[in-house]
Amino acid sequence: MMSDLTGFKAAINASERANGKPESSLDSLMVQLFNEVEYVWPRLGYPPLVTPFSQYVKNTALMNLLAMAQNKPRFSTIDKDTWGMILGKMGKLPGELAPEIVQIAKEKGMEFYTGNPQDMYPDELPKYREMMKEKGWDCGQDDEELFNMAMFERQYLDYRSGIAKERFNKDLEAFREKAGAPIVVKRAVVEMPEFDLGALLAKYPKATPVQAPVAGQMLWQVDVDGPSTAPAVGTKVAAGKPCGYVQAWYGMEELLAATDGQIVAVTAPHGKKVAKGEIVALVQ
Repeated sequence: MMSDLTGFKAAINASERANGKPESSLDSLMVQLFNEVEYVWPRLGYPPLVTPFSQYVKNTALMNLLAMAQNKPRFSTIDKDTWGMILGKMGKLPGELAPEIVQIAKEKGMEFYTGNPQDMYPDELPKYREMMKEKGWDCGQDDEELFNMAMFERQYLDYRSGIAKERFNKDLEAFREKAGAPIVVKRAVVEMPEFDLGALLAKYPKATPVQAPVAGQMLWQVDVDGPSTAPAVGTKVAAGKPCGYVQAWYGMEELLAATDGQIVAVTAPHGKKVAKGEIVALVQ
């Protein structure tokens, strides 16, 4: 939570400056965030404050703080996953949604789902069971091996095939060689930031940040015919639609724009290592 709040601080402060408001300190924003969570939680139907629902509540509260700093109404921006929870695609919420949330959903033409959420996802276990059978691998006493395969397919295949062990031994040997090599002391180099986020947000006070959903490598596009590059300024994006990707250790995560508009600044070049919640672009 503090990491996300720190990432939002520059955007919120820039909006406060642009609207003639005093800037909020990190301590002040933390108090505001807790108060906003208290406001948001019942209006989202009292979702259980456990992963991932607690993150949805926190994300909505954060976006509300940014919206209010920009003189916009609360719930101006709600991410795709939170909408999935609101619309019932993850099950029935413990409480009733606030009328204002229901109204926003209707204005966006969204439909509420009342069926069994599991029916929306195909049963993939038979496919993995057949894969285990073809390879001659036991599914485990309580199918625990089967579930491991289904949840972590790439890692499980590497483990059972021996590739993971080979990779580990190779890395171990490299570390051993490095440990036996002479110690070279280098003076630390402090890198200057590639951009001034505060200046960009002051230039585009109405811009909405696009933030990395996870830590990993920024992949704006995957082009097999030519070099992959970040989008040009002016590129149009749509709310809830992928505008790039982040390569995490377990796979690719989509980078979703929170609002319709066009990219006015790219703050993370293609291939850059980014942290979760890091602002990688601005959309207006």
